[in-house]
Amino acid sequence: MADDDLIPAATPLDEWLDRLAEGHGAPGGGAACAVMTAIAAALLGMVAAYTPDEPDAARARERVDRIRRQATAAAEADGVRSAGFGAALAMEDGPERESSVRAATVEATGSSLAVGKIATNLVEEVRLLAEVGNPNVEADLLVAGEALAAALGGVVATTRADLDLLAGHRIPGDGLDDTLARAEAELREIADVRGELVRLLAR
Repeated sequence: MADDDLIPAATPLDEWLDRLAEGHGAPGGGAACAVMTAIAAALLGMVAAYTPDEPDAARARERVDRIRRQATAAAEADGVRSAGFGAALAMEDGPERESSVRAATVEATGSSLAVGKIATNLVEEVRLLAEVGNPNVEADLLVAGEALAAALGGVVATTRADLDLLAGHRIPGDGLDDTLARAEAELREIADVRGELVRLLAR
């Protein structure tokens, strides 16, 4: 397996963080958001497991376990796309580089938004477990919520950076208008969900 293909779910934490700390961006911020999402999902699973007599919590545990696996897979995928993104930016100036940067930035944007969509699915689980979860693990529930808010905020930041970069590399007739309109709409939805979560945590 290549160095850029580290799998978070199968990689020692220290090794993954060592790679994150290096100056190549693969994994980068998007993968970190996915890992934070997975951490939030794992903590929610723990809260649900500490609430064994509540059927809604048992069902929530199944859902958050599934979302956790989706998040770790998304971290892998984002690391691969980050490597391609970095390779495109490292090319020599010219039309081929511009085309490669556009394509890689569209891919990176889609990857960040995919992480955001996974993360938004956890917000209702936070809300549910705040109502039915074992109060003895309320602090863990709050940590899960804060980690999720950080992940969503990171998705907004990375996606906005990608869209701003893409704007500087567009050319007439590149066929990206519809793609970018959808990305902007999805980004607004993610930001709105994060706002809901922040208000929930404040209560």
